[in-house]
Amino acid sequence: MTDILMPALSPTMEEGVLAKWHVKVGDVVSAGDVIAEIETDKATMEVEAVDEGEVTDILVAEGTEGVKVNTPIARLKDEGGAAAPAAKAEAPKAEAAPAKTEAPKAAVPIAPAPAAPKSASGERIFASPLARRIAAQNGVDLTSIKGTGPHGRIVKRDVEGAPQTAGKGAAQPAALSATVAATTGIAPRQAPSLAQMGIPDGSYDLIPLDGMKKAVARRMVDSIQNVPHFPLFIDVEIDQLMAVRAKVNRMLEPQGIKVSVNDFVIKAAALALKMVPEANASYTPEGIAMHHNADVSMAVAIDGGLITPIIKKAETKGLAQIATESKDLAKRARERKLKPEEFQGGTFSVSNLGMFGIKQFTSIINEPQGCIMSVGAGEQRPVVKDGQLAVATVMTATLTCDHRVVDGATGARFLQAFKPLIEDPVAMLA
Repeated sequence: MTDILMPALSPTMEEGVLAKWHVKVGDVVSAGDVIAEIETDKATMEVEAVDEGEVTDILVAEGTEGVKVNTPIARLKDEGGAAAPAAKAEAPKAEAAPAKTEAPKAAVPIAPAPAAPKSASGERIFASPLARRIAAQNGVDLTSIKGTGPHGRIVKRDVEGAPQTAGKGAAQPAALSATVAATTGIAPRQAPSLAQMGIPDGSYDLIPLDGMKKAVARRMVDSIQNVPHFPLFIDVEIDQLMAVRAKVNRMLEPQGIKVSVNDFVIKAAALALKMVPEANASYTPEGIAMHHNADVSMAVAIDGGLITPIIKKAETKGLAQIATESKDLAKRARERKLKPEEFQGGTFSVSNLGMFGIKQFTSIINEPQGCIMSVGAGEQRPVVKDGQLAVATVMTATLTCDHRVVDGATGARFLQAFKPLIEDPVAMLA
């Protein structure tokens, strides 16, 4: 029998909601069939089977909340009746319509599966994502293994017990998480209960914390405790930007595209990161990771929390493409339909509260990124030009930096590169 376990579909996921089953007891599934839908702390994901066999038990009913990662949720008997290995963090995808469903491939567990290996002759070695992941973790050479899965595919049972290659292997995701937790240095303080604060029962309504709220709370506490933050502030005039934006939007109107101020900010930030690559970096225990591309995360408020979908390689994209992608990502973020790779892995973040009239604010860094930029509202302010008092539309941008990665001078150079791009945005149209 194979126990299908609740997969970890994002780095922050500890539990989730088993939203829907796409299979029932007695159904026969093949590797890759969509079997369930799981709501994580960030999105609703589909889960795929990683082995073939008959569903003998549904252990967790659909709609169940708070299902812990690695909890058995169903049981599978292989077609030959032999014991098959557990389907652990192999991200199955939820909902199982009788036939295979065209849907985003199941979910990136905490440790993504390594790329498909190749033999000495250059031919691809067919192995399930779970088998590849276990092989990488245990230092197993897949080229030496004969697969027993469908069409000779290497599956989990083939890798387990196989000889390890000396010097290879990686820590299990749980061990990695434990190591990270052990190195944080400060245990979070337990908040006092309302009763301890003298607030009587019945004087308030309690809204339970869902997975997203818990994840955001945990990540923000970890970030503010473990990252040495400091802010840098700069005022930028945006009168020319507003004029250019109006012209661009008139040109793009027939295509149904509308460029926002935030799209200009994302593009300018991406170009500034390429000019000052030291700001496009992350702190790791092994060293400073210098990112090759400016993958800009944009903060999007959704029901119950916040998510940061990514405009990847933003420095290579025009304003129209950034506008189209940002609108699509924000829409699917609010519908909780983003894939993990669409909101994990950015190198820099932008948070904009200008549309709410917020003049200036400081954000908490989105680890492991080295910086986050907070953008306020543009407003008319008095300025001095050529010794004369004038009025200009001014916007305040705040760069919050991880001092382990970006020191004051580096952050200042980034803002020096960012400011002229915003104040004279024609350069971004090239």
